[in-house]
Amino acid sequence: MTAPQGRGIADGGPGRTEGFPRPRYGGQSVPGFGGEPGTFRILHVSTGNVCRSPITERLTRHALSDRLGDTRGLLVESAGTWGHEGAPMEAHAATVLADFGADPAGFTGRELLDEHVIRADLVLTATRDHRAQVISMGHSAGLRTFTLKEFTRLVRAIDPATLPDPEPDGAVVERARALVRAAAALRGWLLAPSPEADEVHDPYGAPITYFRSVGEEIQQALDPVVTALTGVPAARA
Repeated sequence: MTAPQGRGIADGGPGRTEGFPRPRYGGQSVPGFGGEPGTFRILHVSTGNVCRSPITERLTRHALSDRLGDTRGLLVESAGTWGHEGAPMEAHAATVLADFGADPAGFTGRELLDEHVIRADLVLTATRDHRAQVISMGHSAGLRTFTLKEFTRLVRAIDPATLPDPEPDGAVVERARALVRAAAALRGWLLAPSPEADEVHDPYGAPITYFRSVGEEIQQALDPVVTALTGVPAARA
C-alpha cells in the first residue's frame, strides 16, 4: 500500500519535513555517549512521536518481555524530531498495539533532545530524513543510528554465532552492543534495493486499516532485530 496523500503535521505532515529541527537541550547532565554500565538503550524516532515511534517502542518492549521475561538491561524509549511533548499516542496507534497484545497505556510524546541521543546505544528511525536529523545533532551518533528497516536488513546478514552468548548475566547488553558494531561495519557494503526500502511511511490522519498495515510492517521489521538482540526466536503459532 502506498502512503496516503496530505499527511498531517503531527507525524510528518506539511511544514515539518523540510530542514532539520532546531537543537534542543534538556536540563539534566547526561554522562557519556550511551554505553551506561549494565544497560543498552534503544531509541525509536519518528516525527511527532504519536504514531510510528510509539508503535515501535511498545512492540519492541512487548517482544523483549515475551522472549526474555524481563528487560535484562535493554531499555526502550521513543521521541519525535518535532515531537508533541506530553501528547498521547494517536488512538489508531493504540488500537494497533492492542491488536498485537502490546500495552499502549501511559504513553506521552516527547520532543527529541540532545540527551536522548547521547544516552542511546542504538537509534532506530522511521525514515532516512529522521536518521539524517539525528546524525546532524552530533554526539557521535552516526555509527549507532539506522532506519529500522535498514538495521533489519543489516542484522539479517550477521551470523549470530559471531555474537556473544546472551545467557550469562549481563551478556544480552554486550550482545546488543556487538550487534550494533557489526551492523555499522556492514553499512556501505549491503545497500538497500531502493531508497523506499528503508522507509516506514507516516500513517497520521489515515484510517485504521492503514495504521494496521504500518503496524504489521513494523512488527515484521522488528522480529529479526529482537531475535538477534536476545538470541531467542519468536514463538510461532
